[in-house]
Amino acid sequence: MRARGRLALIVALLAIHLPLHGLWRLFGRRSPWPRRFLGRTAWAAGVDVRIVGHPLTRDVLFVANHLSWLDILIIAGATGARFIAKDEVRGWPAIGWLAGLNDTVYVARAERGQVHEQADRVRSALAEHIPVTLFPEGRTGHGETLEPFRASLLAALLPPMPGVKLQPIVLDYGAEARLIAWPDENATGFEAMRIMALPGRRKVVLRCLAPIDPVALPDRKALAATARAEMCAALGESAPQAV
Repeated sequence: MRARGRLALIVALLAIHLPLHGLWRLFGRRSPWPRRFLGRTAWAAGVDVRIVGHPLTRDVLFVANHLSWLDILIIAGATGARFIAKDEVRGWPAIGWLAGLNDTVYVARAERGQVHEQADRVRSALAEHIPVTLFPEGRTGHGETLEPFRASLLAALLPPMPGVKLQPIVLDYGAEARLIAWPDENATGFEAMRIMALPGRRKVVLRCLAPIDPVALPDRKALAATARAEMCAALGESAPQAV
C-alpha cells in the first residue's frame, strides 16, 4: 500500500509537469520541468536530500557513484544534468520515454570497439553547455565500496575543451547504503516497488567535490584515478585502481 501510494503521487506529479514541459518545448525554450519533476519524484519516493558543496551549473561532466535508480532522481533534481545511459534503456517501457524527456545521451557501452564514437557523443553533449552525468562504475554497486571505474568515456574530456571541468559527486546514503543498493537479480519494476515500499524516509547527502581541470592530467586513466580517489576519500574508503 505504501508503494502504491507513492507511485500514485509520482503519476500525479507527471500529470502536472508534462504539459508544462511540452509548453516550454513548443516555444523552443530549454525546459526546467524535467529537473523539477525528477527532484520532486525523489521526494515522493521517500527521499530527503541535503546538498553539501556546489555543483557546477554548466560546462561540466559529473562522475558519481551508483547504487540505485534513486541516484538519477537525486542528481537531476540537484543539478539539472543529463545522463549517459546504455543504449537499451531507450527501449525500456516508461523509463526510456522519461529518459528521453531529460535528453539522455545513449551509448552502446558493451561495444568496446566503438569507444571513440561513444566518447565523441558525450563530447558533443558537453559542447551544449548543459551538465552531463556519468556513472563510471558502469553498474549499481553493493553499498559497501566503490566498484572499479571504467575510464573509457572520460576520453570525451580529451583533448581538453575550453572551460569544461570534471566534477566528482558522491551520493552518501549512510547506514542505509546496503539497503538501497540495487541487487543484480532484481528486475526494474520489482526494485522500484521495493524501494517505495520501505517505511519512513531516506536521508541522503549529495556531496559535490572540488572540480578537476582535465588540462592538469595526462589521460583518461589519470582522470578516472584522480576522481575515484577523491570520491573514496569522501566516503571514507581506500581507492583501488580504476580500469
